[in-house]
Amino acid sequence: MTDATAAPDRRSARTLAAGAISVHNAVFSRIDGALSGWALPTLARFTFAAVLLMYFWASAMTKLGDGIFGLFSPSTGAYAQIFPVKAEAVLYDSSQFSIFEKLVILAGTWAEFLLPLLLVIGLFTRLAALGMIGFVIVQSLTDIHGHHADAATIGAWFDRASDSLIMDQRAFWMFVLITLVLRGAGPLSVDRLIGIDRPRKG
Repeated sequence: MTDATAAPDRRSARTLAAGAISVHNAVFSRIDGALSGWALPTLARFTFAAVLLMYFWASAMTKLGDGIFGLFSPSTGAYAQIFPVKAEAVLYDSSQFSIFEKLVILAGTWAEFLLPLLLVIGLFTRLAALGMIGFVIVQSLTDIHGHHADAATIGAWFDRASDSLIMDQRAFWMFVLITLVLRGAGPLSVDRLIGIDRPRKG
């Protein structure tokens, strides 16, 4: 093939490639414009509700004390979960904990009920998602340094395994939460009803 015949073939290939890219961009631009504004935050909240809501609420329930005032009187398990090293050192005697430590336990317990609820109903969603990100970070550090999670439980990124409880699973939790921080709750939310993150007109 001579240079004279090859040049039109190259121009034709470039034209086809440019046409394919143009079609690709047009199709996915329309999909993005039609769906991403509401689908991403709505699906993120649905995923959180389906996978993590009951997990966090069940965990919070184990931290409640007995009776109707259990919400203000943490269980022994709450001390063991949140301050495991000290709880073991004082033989799980809650009277050995300071007022500050008890307030931390109460705040953690209430947050474990409240923040997931706010995410599911879509109220103050960005702030609640930020709170949950902080909660998961503290939870993970406590699991590693306080409960001495083993290497298999901690896991690692960029390996063949995808099922470790901390590095793998919680990476997906964080992705969902970061999506909500960046995109808000979406249209099917209390936020939108009260005017938070409402699209600007004009």
